[in-house]
Amino acid sequence: MSDTALTDTESAGFAALGLRDELLRTIAALGYEEPTPIQRKTIPHLLTGADLLGQAATGTGKTAAFALPLLDGIEPGAPAVPCALVVVPTRELAVQVSEAIFKYGREQQVKVVPIYGGQPIPRQLQALKRGVHVVVATPGRAIDHIRRGSLDLDAIRTVVLDEADEMLDMGFTEDIETILERTPAERQTVLFSATMPPRIDAIARRFQRDPIRVKIGAGDTPAGETLVRQTAYIVPRSHKASALSRILDIESPTSALVFCRTRTEVDELTQTMNGRGYRAEALHGGMDQKQRDRVMGRLRDGSAELLIATDVAARGLDIDTLTHVVNYDVPSASESYVHRIGRVGRAGREGVAITLVEPRQRRLLGNIERLTKQTIAIEKVPTVGDLRARQIEVTVDAIRDALASDDLEDYEAVALGLAGEADDHTIALAAIKMFHQARGATTDEAEIPDVSARPEKKRRENEHYGKGSKFTKPKPGPKGNVGPGTGLVYVGLGRKAGIRPGDLVGAIANETDLTGREIGPIRISDNYSVVGVPEAAVESVVQAIKASSIRGKKARARPYVK
Repeated sequence: MSDTALTDTESAGFAALGLRDELLRTIAALGYEEPTPIQRKTIPHLLTGADLLGQAATGTGKTAAFALPLLDGIEPGAPAVPCALVVVPTRELAVQVSEAIFKYGREQQVKVVPIYGGQPIPRQLQALKRGVHVVVATPGRAIDHIRRGSLDLDAIRTVVLDEADEMLDMGFTEDIETILERTPAERQTVLFSATMPPRIDAIARRFQRDPIRVKIGAGDTPAGETLVRQTAYIVPRSHKASALSRILDIESPTSALVFCRTRTEVDELTQTMNGRGYRAEALHGGMDQKQRDRVMGRLRDGSAELLIATDVAARGLDIDTLTHVVNYDVPSASESYVHRIGRVGRAGREGVAITLVEPRQRRLLGNIERLTKQTIAIEKVPTVGDLRARQIEVTVDAIRDALASDDLEDYEAVALGLAGEADDHTIALAAIKMFHQARGATTDEAEIPDVSARPEKKRRENEHYGKGSKFTKPKPGPKGNVGPGTGLVYVGLGRKAGIRPGDLVGAIANETDLTGREIGPIRISDNYSVVGVPEAAVESVVQAIKASSIRGKKARARPYVK
């Protein structure tokens, strides 16, 4: 594979990249002035038809990086036959990418259709039958349409795998391989990924032809763009909700995305934060698309300030007002951390990433630092005194802004009504007290224990067994032996049904909030399989399997008792 050696001046605009006039006019009308580093380094290569392997975090502009060259090859008024296929991990990202491509290709009258699970398939069949230039699909639904014959791949010139590492983590390796095998051999193949594990290289070696490699790292951030400020707080589990409230009060985010591991934790934390006076909304895989759309609408119009979500539900979200990302738990997969914090710090905007670390999770924080090659500053949870000082500062700023307004005379009647009851200073203090309390300012918070300096306790050798790899082999012991915190699920399909480990991982990861790394060990017998999952997720996994199919077959599922 060759490395890119493209040299462009930082001041060169989109016109210097070689895009067609229709696209340049659309870009200008949208207000885009300068390409981002990933766009500057990839678009000229993609316009030549070269295969490309791009590594860049979410929010660096990679959607436009592959969408603009893809659209450049579509003539205005061209027959509506699928010529490009974009494969993404989630339905949210499918919708987002589809909307972006439609927006960029409007002047060329490009037809684009998103196809994903959870949407009625007859609607998708009708859209494909009417004709389409670009299809944006999740892997499972793409395979479904390919097998039905409703997605014609004969004329496909370009295939894009967006967030390829996420798709592999979710168990879609075989689906991706099947899709690539069914497209024309002379196609252009483009892979974008936030991280570059060996599995991505394996896909590239098999399906790409001498791809150009482009990597956008911290050193590629141009002057004027702000890196994400990353901090961590060591907090006992019993104090995490209080610590989150206090940190958010200090930080005062415009809007924040809080990641939790499970649906139950999302619902519980959302209720807790609403009870503490925040405008919080939940987002997880147990919600239908209409519910998700309503939640996102509230966040975008400012009627909600906190979005509390699971990883699966939050993938692909692009929220302009987002200023903070909070990891309520340290993600067990370090790559997930990269994806999470990519939601903020987008081009030209500041971003803050906050991680709440339980004392026993310090090792996971170290794993993230090694992956990102960055040190995450550990700070002390703000004290009650810090909180009160910040609340007073916010109140002073708000009153200062009010003093500068031009409608103060509208409240003259209130001042006259209080005249003679107290001096002006005392009346002002009473008014400030009411305003301060109305804002929810705290006066009786208890101190949160400071455990930031405590050494990490030594763990038992097998404490996290079964969580690091979906194919972890059990240690010697009774059949089905698993480590602490891991539960087992019985699935009524086995080898005779053609079931392989990847099928089980993909089915569970696509229908629940679990990542591939949280699934395992897996044991497949002739007529059934047993899958290890986090203990707290056993029931949700059972319900998800019952409601879906694996390799086209319905499966019985129940908790497995050793």
